[in-house]
Amino acid sequence: MTSTGVLSDDLVKAAQELRAKDEPFAFATIVRTAGSTAAKPGSKALLSADGTILQGWLGGGCTRGAVKRAALKALQDGTPQLVSVAPEDLLAEKGVTAGETVDGTSFARNGCPSRGTVDIFIEPCLPIPQLVVMGASPVAQALSALAPQFHWSVSVTPQQNTAHRQRFIVVATQGQGDLDALKAALANGTDWVAFVGSRRKFAALAEKLVTAGMDQSLVESVQAPAGLDLGAVTPEEIALSILAQLVQARRATVIEAQV
Repeated sequence: MTSTGVLSDDLVKAAQELRAKDEPFAFATIVRTAGSTAAKPGSKALLSADGTILQGWLGGGCTRGAVKRAALKALQDGTPQLVSVAPEDLLAEKGVTAGETVDGTSFARNGCPSRGTVDIFIEPCLPIPQLVVMGASPVAQALSALAPQFHWSVSVTPQQNTAHRQRFIVVATQGQGDLDALKAALANGTDWVAFVGSRRKFAALAEKLVTAGMDQSLVESVQAPAGLDLGAVTPEEIALSILAQLVQARRATVIEAQV
């Protein structure tokens, strides 16, 4: 089977459907083979969030377990994986054991009679992170317009979250229901919350939140004031400083997941 045969309309359609539903998935591509193998370099498959092959083909069952484990790790960490499935004697010749990772390659044992070697690249495709911008202030409007250009899914209210989707909330109400917005944001179980306003203003609101019974550590986790210190003045500049902080927080979350 050639790579042209695997890159079918069904595979593309399945990927588009998963993306539209904000569901994570992964692409697996055979990048190298040695010896006798059913699938050849260029063969591709689409895998679901649980590692199941939905479309495409990677050969027989010899690689299935290793591909599933690599796909789950790729989706959990948000980073590509390279797995090499080889007979045990060839692994021994390389001085590695099944389950070991060396120089970015994870090794797995091929117990099939074919005794071939298959190297597979796994690329995760995670849902676009959700940015909830609460408020109708000029800063909120500027941030809502800017963020999609940097691959954020923007909404005004939190949507249903998935285990693989990052979600961030920026409270930019600026005097119009600040306390209620903060309560809603912190009660939502989101990954990250920021407040557009001065430290003094947030301190007063934080005291009210704690007095109302909200967990103090949760209140203290709010980024206030929102945005990196860029010397921003205009709503557009403030929105840019917040977006820079969001990118920083987003990447830090990915790094923490890898540790």
